[in-house]
Amino acid sequence: MTTPDDPLLTTPTRSVPVQVPTGPSTRRGRAEPLAGVGPAEHRPAGRIRLAGFVLFTALGADAWQSLLGWPAFIVLVTGLSVAAGVVLVQNVRRLRLPWMRYSKPLAAFVVLCAGSFVWSQYNSATLLGVGAQLLASVAGVFIALTLTWSEILTALGTALRWLLGLSLVFELFTAVFVGHPVGAVWLFSGGQGVPPDYQWSTASLLDGGPIEGIVGNRNLLAFLVLLALIVFAVEWASKTRGPISSGAWIGLALLEHGLTRSATVLMATMAVGFVLVVALAIRRVPVARRLSIYPFGIAGVVGLAVLSVELADRFFPLLGRSDDLTGRLAIWNTVIDLAWQHPFLGWGWISYWAPWVEPFKSLIVIDGTVYLQAHNAWIDIFLQLGVVGVFVFGCLIAATAVRSWWMAVDPTPTPGPTAGGRLHYRAIALLPLLLLTALVIQSLTESRLLIEGNFLLLVLLATKVKFDPLPEPLPER
Repeated sequence: MTTPDDPLLTTPTRSVPVQVPTGPSTRRGRAEPLAGVGPAEHRPAGRIRLAGFVLFTALGADAWQSLLGWPAFIVLVTGLSVAAGVVLVQNVRRLRLPWMRYSKPLAAFVVLCAGSFVWSQYNSATLLGVGAQLLASVAGVFIALTLTWSEILTALGTALRWLLGLSLVFELFTAVFVGHPVGAVWLFSGGQGVPPDYQWSTASLLDGGPIEGIVGNRNLLAFLVLLALIVFAVEWASKTRGPISSGAWIGLALLEHGLTRSATVLMATMAVGFVLVVALAIRRVPVARRLSIYPFGIAGVVGLAVLSVELADRFFPLLGRSDDLTGRLAIWNTVIDLAWQHPFLGWGWISYWAPWVEPFKSLIVIDGTVYLQAHNAWIDIFLQLGVVGVFVFGCLIAATAVRSWWMAVDPTPTPGPTAGGRLHYRAIALLPLLLLTALVIQSLTESRLLIEGNFLLLVLLATKVKFDPLPEPLPER
């Protein structure tokens, strides 16, 4: 047996005969990968490029909105979603994918969003919100069903490198050649008295930050950096890129992480690191003994959460943030009070808070800035879809988390004579779990999980781990 190149590719404590199942499911009822998803007989380069641009556009949506304005942005994302939908339909027809293999909690959530039009307090805005949700869903399912895990890693890595690289160039340009805050193009066409929160860049790079990047917000940029660190680390461990290139991009991501000074994303980074350590530790524990280890992992998560709360009043001021999460507690209380007026099914889905719709146009105003989100995805769902929506969305997160966990800690079969009858772990198997952890942690302080790139990633993960719970085997060397 050859020595694996993957630094996180380890073997269990004893040899296990390789048996490639031929039935529709394996233990725990987990479905086997569908042969032909991301088919080898078709050149994947075009699909990867399309997926990369879709991810770049969705994750960097705020940059497009600031540069082109909402009308042009809507045209752009609609065109991309139509293109993705055409490719998706072609693949679904050719592969004849069984409908039972799609994520049922995801389908239930999208149906609930659409169905809320019936009881919505703002029907026209609900139609717009459902349209945005469907566009992101089509794009996410397209990537999940037409690319392999390795191709998804490539597309995501490409998109994030462009976002981080352009962000640093943009900040350097504004700091060196402009020297003062820069407003969004679409907003500053003759506008006056725009609140500081609406600045595209504060040109603070040479002062050590905080920087906002092309997305125009330190927290959004920091979260992109966190996603990039996950992807770049998996690329390095999988040796899909050279060590110098991987090291350079990881270093750039760490630099931008520090320059954002985002306390909430720093907490999310710690959580992702903790989950990574636990998953790697569980990999080294025989399957029969893992059940006794899980309570300690859960206790560690609870302890980390309690410690974070206890240290918030000391830690956040060091990064220029208040210990009440920069006004979020007041926002949460206001939104929860409003949600209790329609607690069961909510006010109706709206996705983005439309600034021309009551009660959102004047619901949260702080220092002259109108806030158009609850700064917590779960509270936002409670407002829009009530306790039913929170339950359905919770099922979606739970189902995706369980399958991502199985994928991360269960060995990957490597059939063939060179496999030596052993099972291996792969670094790329950790990708869904770490990405989902970042998304869920961010959802506690931002509502971005419900819109644009973050919802697209959730759809991608929920669909892909259901269809392909195991990454494709390593090629024989």
